[in-house]
Amino acid sequence: MSKPVIENIPALSVMKKYPKTLFYKGNLSLLQRPKVSIVGTRNPSNYTREFTYRLAKALAKRGVCVVSGAAMGVDAIAHAGAGEENTIAVLGNGLDIRYPVLNRSLIENIENRGLLMSQFNDGFRATGWSFVVRNELVVALGDSLIVTEADMNSGSMRSVEYALKMGKEIFVLPQRLGESLGTNALLSEGKATVITDVEIFSSRFGQPASSDIEKDDFFYFCQSSPTFDATISRFGDRVYEAELEGVVRIHNGIVRLQ
Repeated sequence: MSKPVIENIPALSVMKKYPKTLFYKGNLSLLQRPKVSIVGTRNPSNYTREFTYRLAKALAKRGVCVVSGAAMGVDAIAHAGAGEENTIAVLGNGLDIRYPVLNRSLIENIENRGLLMSQFNDGFRATGWSFVVRNELVVALGDSLIVTEADMNSGSMRSVEYALKMGKEIFVLPQRLGESLGTNALLSEGKATVITDVEIFSSRFGQPASSDIEKDDFFYFCQSSPTFDATISRFGDRVYEAELEGVVRIHNGIVRLQ
């Protein structure tokens, strides 16, 4: 059975109205990590499939949690690229319903290893308007929004409208002329920034973590390059121990993972 989210989630304060109800299954601690929302078409090109997957994987290696809507196409690829333990899936239906059915296995794995969220009670079946509600929550949870491919007047472009109202930075993949008209329009209007290199883009969140580094709250906190004072306030002497172990570097009052 789905559980209600009791604590306030600061990221959702940018929504038009804070959700009256919010349910979850899985690991709520993912909300504490840096988060990026990835959305796009349900029928992506092979190029978009490849680079959506590579983007999500590169972000997850740096401790970033990928947020998407568990739909066919770009959503499912983003969840899979990040790995179920590094992703939040926001559903437009009750969390007891596996929809779309073709993503049943993916959704179950996210429930067991990542985090499912919904504004709808168990038993609620998706409708056109519930997907709109879902999209706003997907965008609000992320620190920024990536749209890898989208047509004009699509659900992904409505997600862009939310991002613009919330003041979120928007990123897109470069696409050929005549394809992905929505993202190309965002570039021509100066509303989005193009991602020309997956590794360079992902490096804004830090370097890939060594496999032998414990990925705990301290690790994910340091992925966001916090101030030394903030790190000391939260973790005390742990920061000095991490520096001696070569896990972090402290420079100009900023703590960064090595």
